[in-house]
Amino acid sequence: MLRTHTCNELTEKDIGQNVKLCGWVQSRRDHGELIFIDLRDAYGITQVVFDHEISNQAHSIAEQVRGEYVIQIEGLVRIRPQDTANDKITTGKIEVLVEKIQVFNQALTPPFEVSDDINIGEESRLRYRYVDMRRPVMQKALRMRYRATKIMRDYLDEQGFVDIETPILTKSTPEGARDYLVPSRVNQGKFYALPQSPQIFKQILMVSGFDRYYQIAKCFRDEDLRADRQPEFTQLDVELSFVEQEDIFILFEGLLNKIFKELKAIDIPQSFKRLSHKEAIERYGSDKPDTRFGMELVDLSNELKGCGLKVFKEVISLGGKVKAINAKSCADFSRSKIDALTEKAKVWGAKGLAYFVVKADGVQSPIYKFFTETEVKTILSKTKAEIGDIVFFCADKTDICHNVLGNLRLTLAKEKNLIDKNSFDFLWVVDFPLFKYNEEQQRWDSEHHPFTSFAEEDLDKLNSGDYANIKSRSYDLVINGIEMASGSIRIHSPKIQKKIFEIIGITDQEAEKRFGFLLEAFNYGAPPHGGIAIGIDRLMTLFLKSDSIRDVIAFPKTQRGSCLMTEAPSAIDQAQLNELALKLDIIDEESLSN
Repeated sequence: MLRTHTCNELTEKDIGQNVKLCGWVQSRRDHGELIFIDLRDAYGITQVVFDHEISNQAHSIAEQVRGEYVIQIEGLVRIRPQDTANDKITTGKIEVLVEKIQVFNQALTPPFEVSDDINIGEESRLRYRYVDMRRPVMQKALRMRYRATKIMRDYLDEQGFVDIETPILTKSTPEGARDYLVPSRVNQGKFYALPQSPQIFKQILMVSGFDRYYQIAKCFRDEDLRADRQPEFTQLDVELSFVEQEDIFILFEGLLNKIFKELKAIDIPQSFKRLSHKEAIERYGSDKPDTRFGMELVDLSNELKGCGLKVFKEVISLGGKVKAINAKSCADFSRSKIDALTEKAKVWGAKGLAYFVVKADGVQSPIYKFFTETEVKTILSKTKAEIGDIVFFCADKTDICHNVLGNLRLTLAKEKNLIDKNSFDFLWVVDFPLFKYNEEQQRWDSEHHPFTSFAEEDLDKLNSGDYANIKSRSYDLVINGIEMASGSIRIHSPKIQKKIFEIIGITDQEAEKRFGFLLEAFNYGAPPHGGIAIGIDRLMTLFLKSDSIRDVIAFPKTQRGSCLMTEAPSAIDQAQLNELALKLDIIDEESLSN
């Protein structure tokens, strides 16, 4: 071995030992006859000392060494002088007096310091990712990610699951987002697709009798990116046969209890809260509500349907809603602040944002005059508004009301520090609708995916065409307002699956073309089955309190889907295009130059 110890291992018990250490030069301090180097590896830092009286050769080499040089030292462990000890690190009471040094590699001056205590632009971090990942915060993130996936594997192994890989090059079976396509050289004019999820294959594994499957799966979606979305992402994918929804809840509650206990030393609830999709939307304006704070939406439609404010009356008469939230202790908001919130509300879909400011001398509002005293009292009572609060109203189509007030609720909570950032709130959202109506295309779509089963009591609604009121057997796990996992009990009947395809406009021919191999498998005996997938990137972002999943992925893409380090995606040369029988409509200067 090139080293006898790591740079986080030596303590007072090792005094007098001759040791070898390897690592990067974190810092160098030249005091003339003595040179001090903080030597860093993946585990920590050890101070090493070069004394020209001990080894003039080692001292001379140390004079030439600079930051991020990769070196090996050999020397004697000794106690540090008492006034120089560093209690912040494991090795802070000792140092190594160097007798020999070898420089494995010199290094250019890095584009930024390898330290957590500096402000680095993300573009620079991603361009020089190999330097960025030397920082302790990145080392911690990726090591914690490894530990999390190991816990997942160990837990599922104990529960009788089998880890089975599914194809990366597969058939294009659109599941809501665009596929990434890969041209085939040996089957010219045809394309593979990178999987958006292992959905179809894991269902086929259930037909194949593999009862309990899991996979740490890489998934790909060609969609617009943001802080919590990457073109390629990783999920823990799970599928089980002969189970009900409750079985999957118990399984995952146990898994998350184990992860939080072992990684964060936190005891979380043994079972999580449940909330129907309808109730989540009506109370919080979101199907992934953050329930760490209140400020719930209040429906005032019935109470205000006869009020004197024309816009409220018209919205209610046309089937819309008037809903409100109580912004506690926000009565000191300036008019400019309220105007800024109104502009945000317009971005979220509102035409405007009405309000009541509740003060000691009464309600102040441009719309106050349109309400009777009884209506004002009802508004204040239902919203539980007190002196010092503001009641914000939204009057519009139901879904717009929910979107506007749901976003406003989160915005105000962050501004007023209503959210305990050290808490974790777990919630199962259940009973999603099976279908959603596509107004633009005038047809029904699947709310999740077309393989999702529905509540048995809603079979009559499926047959009668009452599609808007059919509840699916799907479920989301929401943690702190983030959709962390999603799953469902699947359809296992070929007849029902065909009916669902028919409702969402997939013809028999199209179904055969897209999913024929799955439908054929169902005809050979498919067990009742269900599953769930949890986003590992998002879970680690939550654990590390990061604002972006790029901070927990070793080599992430930018919001434009590019890798600044490798410069992918990149042009390919004409010879490669010819092999694939492809011709570009867009002329790229880089490809022409190759």
